[in-house]
Amino acid sequence: MKIKKTTLLVFLFVSTVIFAQNKEEKYPQDIDKKHEVKINTFSLIALSSLNVSYESLIHKNSSFGLDLFLNFNNDSDINFPRQFSLTPYYRWFFSEKFAARGFFVEAFGMLNTQKDSYYNGNSIENDWLFDGRSEDIQVTDFALGISAGGKFITRKNFVAEVYLGIGRNLFNSDTNLINTNIVTRGGISLGYRF
Repeated sequence: MKIKKTTLLVFLFVSTVIFAQNKEEKYPQDIDKKHEVKINTFSLIALSSLNVSYESLIHKNSSFGLDLFLNFNNDSDINFPRQFSLTPYYRWFFSEKFAARGFFVEAFGMLNTQKDSYYNGNSIENDWLFDGRSEDIQVTDFALGISAGGKFITRKNFVAEVYLGIGRNLFNSDTNLINTNIVTRGGISLGYRF
């Protein structure tokens, strides 16, 4: 009877080890991969802007990261006033699987600089300014906000994520020359986990 119990325990132990190894082979991106670099392809294509980020996994349910946005777009047809932002963020994941993937919510802070033109005049007609002049206004502020999104990871450690968020600037909200109260955060990012 004692030999049967010992054989059963050994069998269960070996089965558990084999199952764990198969699970590791199924998700190789979960093994010792804690860093990600990403580029926001939406900003690159739609806004002609560079938006890159670095993210570090804290544990299976959370991560922190830093996002850099630089606007190189001088096209007057696309009115996106943010010229620069540096955004630290913290994410909490709701997936039952390891390695910070699936649905997430995010809290962020954003140091941002916005630039716009203020027309100090009475009327604008056919791109001519009458009874006034145009000024460029630049405002730097810090915002707090929240985002939500989803992250997907392939077996080859490639990362894709979609996210959208909103925040509010804290210091220069009384400026009437530029709409600086609300900031947005979002995109479709592609990257690599290593």
